[in-house]
Amino acid sequence: MAGRGNKKGNTRASNKESSLGGLQPARILKSFAVVCIVGGMVLGIVYWDRFIKQSVSASQDNVPIQLVAVPAWVNDQLKDNLYNAARADGLGLTIDEAAAQRVQRNIQTLFSWLDNVSVRTMHDRLLVEGQWRRPLVLVNLGPQKFYVDRDLAVLDFVPMPHLLIIEAKGLSATGEKPKPGLPWRRDDLAAAVELVALLNQCDYEKTADKPLLREIAAIDLSNYNGRQNKRLPHIVLHTTDNTEIIWGAELGKWQRHLEATDAEKLAKLYGHYKEYGSLLGGVKYINLRDPQDKIPLPIDNY
Repeated sequence: MAGRGNKKGNTRASNKESSLGGLQPARILKSFAVVCIVGGMVLGIVYWDRFIKQSVSASQDNVPIQLVAVPAWVNDQLKDNLYNAARADGLGLTIDEAAAQRVQRNIQTLFSWLDNVSVRTMHDRLLVEGQWRRPLVLVNLGPQKFYVDRDLAVLDFVPMPHLLIIEAKGLSATGEKPKPGLPWRRDDLAAAVELVALLNQCDYEKTADKPLLREIAAIDLSNYNGRQNKRLPHIVLHTTDNTEIIWGAELGKWQRHLEATDAEKLAKLYGHYKEYGSLLGGVKYINLRDPQDKIPLPIDNY
């Protein structure tokens, strides 16, 4: 009897163990499924968050930037450079004051062609305005090529074939070029810019239909202030066919060197241009610095 009881008990224990052993894989599968579901939810949240951020960034990048009061001479490349500078930090744009201030800082730091930059918000865009710096003189120092404006501010080089820009040659090697947007204050460059600005003004007032500067390629400052030879002309203009126009001393210093006045030089230059219709061909040079009596002065404001 005792033997039978033990056998029966052992059978029940064995069945119980078998039952428990059968439930263990099911529990493992269930636990694994729960882990997968939780993991999937976490990954889903992560990817959804990234999708939302990308979508928001994309929508921000579509915030338009409008330029206000842009001069006609500003070309598409300059505008593209400004747009790129405005978004240079890659943070995307929103229509609020913080974004406007950020865009303004970007332009002030990275875009030298616009001075006194101001960025304002509208209901659907950002407005950018300022004072555009127009280049007057090109400086080519070996690998460095850049412009300067009326205030001697350095401007990044962008091809501007539609503008009358005169190359300044023979600048002294002293002085390191400042960063774009800052003035490069040096006497020889200032003399070139002042003379080119004066000729620009005369063209606007006297020969707007056919600017004289269209035929001027360069202004040579190699002997500025007589630094190579005091007897030779201090400033010489070169036409596009390399005819020399002997100007002489810088503006305002004609009397120190017993030259014709600045007004006389302008009268002689524009008188020649009007008489012959061009500065090109026919002569090897045009001498403006020698004083002459009874020169007609059609330009009497300088």
